[in-house]
Amino acid sequence: MADDILPRPYWTFPSLRSIFDEDGDFGLMTNPQSGLAVSEDDKNIYIEASVPGIDPKDVDITFDKGTLWIKGESKKEEKEKKYYRRAASSFSYRVNVPGELDPNTEPEATYANGVMTVTFAKSPKTQPKKIAVKAGK
Repeated sequence: MADDILPRPYWTFPSLRSIFDEDGDFGLMTNPQSGLAVSEDDKNIYIEASVPGIDPKDVDITFDKGTLWIKGESKKEEKEKKYYRRAASSFSYRVNVPGELDPNTEPEATYANGVMTVTFAKSPKTQPKKIAVKAGK
């Protein structure tokens, strides 16, 4: 009878990330198939969201209190056709934008090849500074 019991790992469920995790990015999916990428360079922070087949007019982008929300859905429907079944596509990405942002510069959203890119300028005081090297005596 005891041999019929499955080992403990079969009964465990994958754990969900807590919204109270130390890293604070509860809206950021770490799954590489989530369609969201966050990157930065010396001057900007970039959020790239995969939105294939979605018209940029149907994408809603909101930035509030350090959180970026990108959502939308496909609304392609032809009046001349009678649909028995229709594929629909929708998405919703929510991510905390890391770093200190420049409050005087508006974020910029661009769309190319099915990818929506939102660019945030970093605060000038957080950008790297070059230090000149002086020759010694």
